[in-house]
Amino acid sequence: MPTETTHHEPDQSRINPPARQVRQALVSDQPLDLQAHAALVEGASSGAVVTFAGVVRNHDGGREVLGLEYEGHPTAQSVLERVVAEVTAQSTAEAVAVSHRIGTLAIGDTALAVAVAGAHRQEAFETAMRLVDEVKAQLPIWKRQVFSDGTDEWVACP
Repeated sequence: MPTETTHHEPDQSRINPPARQVRQALVSDQPLDLQAHAALVEGASSGAVVTFAGVVRNHDGGREVLGLEYEGHPTAQSVLERVVAEVTAQSTAEAVAVSHRIGTLAIGDTALAVAVAGAHRQEAFETAMRLVDEVKAQLPIWKRQVFSDGTDEWVACP
């Protein structure tokens, strides 16, 4: 029985190769604006702009969460810059903006903001997902959850 091989044609839709620009990689104690991240990456060559907001929720493990505190290692900014640059360099997306918040956050606040622009939706979605996964895996930022019963818990501490 003959086997079928899939042959992918080079992307002919672009006028120029993607610029692969990191427009922002920031660790900040200020509120994050997802729409501002999207505005940083969008452009005339972008057929897709994908955004992701990691938002503080009011529960974890069946317990009510009142708020979070994120504490970053002094190297958090440089680690974020490295991770974002590495993911962007391996992508065909055109531009990315990523920020992670530190400090005290309330329910509903954005802790992680990611925006990716690409000529096509698939490359934008794949790059956004990889950025979120790699930032969560590598960034030396730790989370303290405060529960309604008066207890707290540190999460993602090595």
